[in-house]
Amino acid sequence: MNNFSNRKYIIGGIFILVVLIFIIRLFNLQIIDDTYKLSAENNSQRQVTQYPARGLIYDRNGKLLVYNQAAYDLMLIPRQLEVFDTTDFCQLLGIEKLELIEGIAKAKHYSYRKASIFLKQLSSERYAVLQEKLYKFPGFFVQTRTLRKYPLKSAAHALGYLREVTNQEIKSDPYFRQGDYIGKSGIERTYEKELRGEKGVKIYWVDVFNRIKGSFRNGKFDEKAVSGKNLHTSLDIDLQQYGELLMQNKKGGIVAIEPHTGEILAKVSSPGYDPEMFVGRAMNKNYQMMVQNDSLKPLFDRTMQALYPPGSIFKLVNALVALQENVISPAARFECHSGYHVGNFTMGCHSHASPLDLRHAIQQSCNAYFANVFRYILESPKFGSVQDGYTAWRKDVTSFGFGSELGIDLPNEKTGSIPTNEYYQNKYRKNWRALNAISLAIGQGELQITPMQMANMVAAIANRGYYYIPHIVKAVGEDGALGKKYLEKHYTSVDSSNFTPVIDGMEMVVTGGEGSTGALAAIKDIRVCGKTGTVQNSDEADHSVFVAFAPRENPKIAIVVYVENGVWGSRYAAPISGLMIEKYLKGEISENKKWLEKRMLDADLINQAAAPSTGVVE
Repeated sequence: MNNFSNRKYIIGGIFILVVLIFIIRLFNLQIIDDTYKLSAENNSQRQVTQYPARGLIYDRNGKLLVYNQAAYDLMLIPRQLEVFDTTDFCQLLGIEKLELIEGIAKAKHYSYRKASIFLKQLSSERYAVLQEKLYKFPGFFVQTRTLRKYPLKSAAHALGYLREVTNQEIKSDPYFRQGDYIGKSGIERTYEKELRGEKGVKIYWVDVFNRIKGSFRNGKFDEKAVSGKNLHTSLDIDLQQYGELLMQNKKGGIVAIEPHTGEILAKVSSPGYDPEMFVGRAMNKNYQMMVQNDSLKPLFDRTMQALYPPGSIFKLVNALVALQENVISPAARFECHSGYHVGNFTMGCHSHASPLDLRHAIQQSCNAYFANVFRYILESPKFGSVQDGYTAWRKDVTSFGFGSELGIDLPNEKTGSIPTNEYYQNKYRKNWRALNAISLAIGQGELQITPMQMANMVAAIANRGYYYIPHIVKAVGEDGALGKKYLEKHYTSVDSSNFTPVIDGMEMVVTGGEGSTGALAAIKDIRVCGKTGTVQNSDEADHSVFVAFAPRENPKIAIVVYVENGVWGSRYAAPISGLMIEKYLKGEISENKKWLEKRMLDADLINQAAAPSTGVVE
């Protein structure tokens, strides 16, 4: 009897314990833990990603370069699909029924329960019509995002563009989802994380027709989007647009830098393209057209990716190296008999007075002078051998930023090439001679340099021996500080005292009278220092190049202009440089230069036959 009573109490206790467990569990599910309730409510709610406003982009004077405009993506949740009028639906969207079928299949393949983009970037007009009838099509809803807008349609290579993320990018960064956009080039790519902000989410109640009826739980579970940071660039958009105008119907590039800061004032790659072509549903079509069908390669950034021989502008570097290594003095004079002659070898030169000292050799761009200078460096007894002399020469040259990435805040920068001693040993023999590399004396041969590096070189000369890494963004956000690496001075191996005679020669190039190859870059009341170059090009007409800075004291701008097939540096590059400098320093072109401006604007080197190669560099 007692055993039975004990079992009764034990069973009763177990029953009570089970009931208590159920009560506690129900209390937890219904009062404390919302998980299952939220799951039950899931069929009557919709989570909509809140895309942040991407940061705006301004020029150095506060002019708006890039802003945002509303765009609408039609989303689909396959699980919520019901029978609907497909003909009416296709007419509303302006699509074929096959596109509808394929779009639904693609969405189902992605996920039955998760939303994916069915049709991206609807126009405001199309969205307005669709919105009134969207309730007829369960499973479909519209999600708002933003697209970039370019009010000035300028500086496309510098600003960059956005494209839809790839599967690889989604895997590598959990921030992204299918249909998101990412910066693919320019500062849109470099400053992607700063510009994009942080996505949020808003949860809505929806009715049986999938129409939004209000905020879910009064927004308790919503997350606000955080707008991206604005970028303040160093570009002077007026100067940028003027450069693009001067380079129309020409191939080449312009880079203008503020020497005392390294800030890029203008960066023109020509031919360019309208950045609006990479916005909207026509983006992919336009991209393929430019990549596959446009022989002028408008997407190719000639300021940072094109590798050119620098031509005679490189004589400035050779002069500075020779002075630094103390193998010549500014007064050193060399003869020129229509060129440089050694045995059966001849390097031609144009007609000019002879002999010349350093300043006048720069003014006249004498090939013979700099061939002698180059040999003096490599064959100097202080080095012991040509190979050791060349190694010392190369070290001095690369201190100007050649042969490696400068580290600017833009993607796809090319390093260029300054050949090594080992290169010539492999090409010729271990004890190769200075004559084997003599073309480097005048900026030809194996030298490969980008216009950005050329502009940095002339900025270093303007600063008498140092440069800042060129950069295009001055500040991130309203109070954002510039990265430390852009505030550091990078010194060349050339002492500041050695720059004066070279700069004297550069000023004579522009204002020295007869024989001055850069006279068309002269500006009234401004001391411009420059150097022309004519780069030999065996296939077509020679290239025209000019570097300059101004004013001579306390320079405000350093510039390179490289015009493919422009023949002489004096013909196109020098005049365009002068016009750019005057535009920046004075704000307008003087009346006595209007004829020159018109000549540059009218020049067409793409659609007109180019002049033949001259065979002699300037």
